[in-house]
Amino acid sequence: MSTTKKLEALTIPATGEHKSTLIYLHGLGDTGHGWSSLVENFRLRSLFQHTEFIFPHAPIRPITCNGGMKMPGWYDIPEFRDLLSREDSAGLNTSRSQITSLIQAQLDKGIPASRIILGGFSQGAVTALYTGLTLPYAIGGVVCMSGYLPLRDAFKDMDRAANQGTKIFMGHGEQDMVVRYAWGVLTRDVLKGLGYEVMWRSYAGLDHSANTEEIGDLEGWLEGRIGRKGDGVV
Repeated sequence: MSTTKKLEALTIPATGEHKSTLIYLHGLGDTGHGWSSLVENFRLRSLFQHTEFIFPHAPIRPITCNGGMKMPGWYDIPEFRDLLSREDSAGLNTSRSQITSLIQAQLDKGIPASRIILGGFSQGAVTALYTGLTLPYAIGGVVCMSGYLPLRDAFKDMDRAANQGTKIFMGHGEQDMVVRYAWGVLTRDVLKGLGYEVMWRSYAGLDHSANTEEIGDLEGWLEGRIGRKGDGVV
C-alpha cells in the first residue's frame, strides 16, 4: 500500500462541461492560491470554460538553503547559489508520485490524457517538467515558467518513448538571477536534442517572475493544446 500523502489543492471547476484540466504548481514558499488570478483573467474573457484548474499546495518542509526554515516546497534546496550541484532526488520523486496521483484522478474521471496540462513556476516548473516527462504516457503538454530540468543525467537514461509526444512550453526572463536564464536555455537545448517539441519564449528585462507578455504567450499555447474553450476544439 502506498504511503504517499495526498496533496491538498485549490480546485476551480469548469464553468461548462468538464473536458480538460490544467494542474499548476506554485514556486517555493507560495501556495496554490498565488496563481489563482490566472483563472480570473481567463474567465473574464470567456476562455477555457470547459477546463478545471487545480492548484496544489506543496507540503511544508525544511529548506536547507534557507537555514532549515519550514515553508511550502516541492523538494529541498541544499545549495541556492547552484541549484544543479546538489539536488534532492528523494523529494522530487515524492512530489512526482503525488502529482501523478492528481493526474490519475483526472484520467479516472474520463478526461483524456491529451487534455491534461501540467505546469508550474520556478520550483513548481521544475517539478512539473520532471513529472510530466517521466510519465508512462503522453499528456497534452507541460508548462515550464522560469524553471529547468532537474536530475538531467538520470533523465537521459530513462525510457521516454511513451511520452515523446508531450509538447512543452518554456518561458524565461533574461534577467532571472534566481533560476538562471542559462539553465533555461540549457534545458531547452537538452529537450530538443532528445526529440521533444519545445515552444521557447524569452523576455528581455524580466527577472524571476512572469509578465503579461508571457501570460499571453501561455494563453496562445494553451489554445493550441486544449482549444480556446478548453473543449479540445483547436
